[in-house]
Amino acid sequence: QVQLVESGGGSVQAGGSLRLSCAVPVYSYPIACLGWFRQTPGKKREGVAAIVTGGSYPYYDTSLEGRFTISHDNAKNTLALQMNSLKPEDTAMYYCAAGSVTYRGRCYMAEADYSHWGQGTQVTVSS
Repeated sequence: QVQLVESGGGSVQAGGSLRLSCAVPVYSYPIACLGWFRQTPGKKREGVAAIVTGGSYPYYDTSLEGRFTISHDNAKNTLALQMNSLKPEDTAMYYCAAGSVTYRGRCYMAEADYSHWGQGTQVTVSS
């Protein structure tokens, strides 16, 4: 099974920015949704943002306060997450995911809706 591959993680000081990228394979069946999730040790994985393939209807966790932007370049098969004004609490392993479940044409962030996952990229924000 071909996996998604994340890149762009690293260490940054609070207030800084990072841009994560995810190479999305071409699957044999249609993928409708792409998403970013994150997880810290001992905690449940949580959704960060989701988007309909091609770039429509981005959806975000409301706690992000507009600091993150998800995008999808269909021609390059690349999913991105631009993260600005980073905070220490954003420190986590970030995963990209792909799935086929939509709700009236929109994508949300239930883990069960995503069938393909990457290995993750670590983001560390220091104060």
